[in-house]
Amino acid sequence: MKVTPFQIPDVLLIVPDVYEDDRGYFFEAWQQERYGREVTRLAFVQDSLSVSRRGVLRGLHLQHPHEQGKLVTALAGAAFDVAVDVRRGSPTFGRWVAAELSAANRRQMWIPAGFAHGFQALQDGTVFSYKCTDVYRPECERTVRFSDPAIGVSWPLSDPVVSSRDRAAPLLADLPAEALPAFR
Repeated sequence: MKVTPFQIPDVLLIVPDVYEDDRGYFFEAWQQERYGREVTRLAFVQDSLSVSRRGVLRGLHLQHPHEQGKLVTALAGAAFDVAVDVRRGSPTFGRWVAAELSAANRRQMWIPAGFAHGFQALQDGTVFSYKCTDVYRPECERTVRFSDPAIGVSWPLSDPVVSSRDRAAPLLADLPAEALPAFR
């Protein structure tokens, strides 16, 4: 497995070792000892899946309090995956990093607690997997507008399909300080 930090070093791109032959392929999507050494020692307590058609944009979501770290993977299709640092006091506050995750490239992304997360499906039938370090708590959910010009994410597909809730989300600058986690 190859683990590479992004320009925001807390976010990691993971390329697992893949064993491929004429029957197909095999790889370990999670192995506690190795990932604990190279990615995070935090325990995962919830797995979630979403299925999206091409153009669907989900995000930018986070929880506070009860922040979630997420190990994300595209099990089918492809997604442009984004992490935005929303930790108050962080030297990289408001900056974003992204990677294409797909069933073909088998990459994973580690998004630690304190980051808003979102993705845009690049293909119909994109199945996205999230391994989370805390359970989903609706009362702690926060959303930052996907099109916030101060963040400036360059989403790859124009005219995204976005939920009304995500479209109406506040800009990062409009969220009260207590709605965001602190940099530790």
